Amino acid sequence: MLNDDTQQKNNTKVSVRINWAFFGTSEVSVSVLEELKKAGLLPSVIITSPDRPKGRKLILTPSQVKIWAQDNNIKFLQPEILDHEFTLKLLAFNLELSVVVAYGKIIPKEILDIPKHKSINIHYSLLPKFRGSAPVEGAILADERETGVSIILMDEKMDHGPILTQEKVALSNWPLKRTELMESMNKVANKLLINTIPKWIAGEIEPKEQDHDKATYVKMIKKEDALINLNDDDYLNFRKIMAYEKWPRAYFIRDDKRVIINSAEWKDEKLKILTVTPEGKKEMDYKVFLREK
Repeated sequence: MLNDDTQQKNNTKVSVRINWAFFGTSEVSVSVLEELKKAGLLPSVIITSPDRPKGRKLILTPSQVKIWAQDNNIKFLQPEILDHEFTLKLLAFNLELSVVVAYGKIIPKEILDIPKHKSINIHYSLLPKFRGSAPVEGAILADERETGVSIILMDEKMDHGPILTQEKVALSNWPLKRTELMESMNKVANKLLINTIPKWIAGEIEPKEQDHDKATYVKMIKKEDALINLNDDDYLNFRKIMAYEKWPRAYFIRDDKRVIINSAEWKDEKLKILTVTPEGKKEMDYKVFLREK
């Protein structure tokens, strides 16, 4: 299954003779695909979400992963539901492995078990901590300064399967913005995945059951979660601003209108809001906003 030169000494290039599938939809999925490509690990087929209407004009728009697949001449599937018809299509690829990164749907066990070596997943936390769809935001909100990446063998439960490998992420300062923390985690995740795939295929990794009694969970983020009370604890509010800086973006209410916080800093143990965008207005300095009352 593996070439004699499966992995070069610098661990940057691998060569595996396998048919494998990649499940993903988001920007994070694309960044992982790019690193896999550099390492010589291209999937046989990519599974991503169907095109969705976006913007005010509701223009039908493909996922970034679909665009990547087209640019790299890789077959792709966009099932609305993971049903029997989709299962038959996947079986035709004679898969030996599936890799799942931010796909956005729960994958049934019968599909996870199609490949000879099953399905593996990158999760952006040190499992069993922060199971769920928003582990990066969860770490920031919980002030969890020790975090990292896990690669697991998937089962029918969310983030529940045995761990194949884990690695902590070294952080120079804290708290980070969500995008900053995600960037640091993804560098570790990509390297870990590239090293894990050939070892897993070769039978060199023994899965380790998670300690389910120590599991913690994060809920799916909703827009209203980003609402902050300026009278609350400053440090909690700052972590909310950092965690939700990309979406849904932290905000507060003044005169029944939403005021988005665009930038802030933690200085002298206090929250300092720098710029805001009041509903219906352009971005402005927070001091200017306060004088507009």
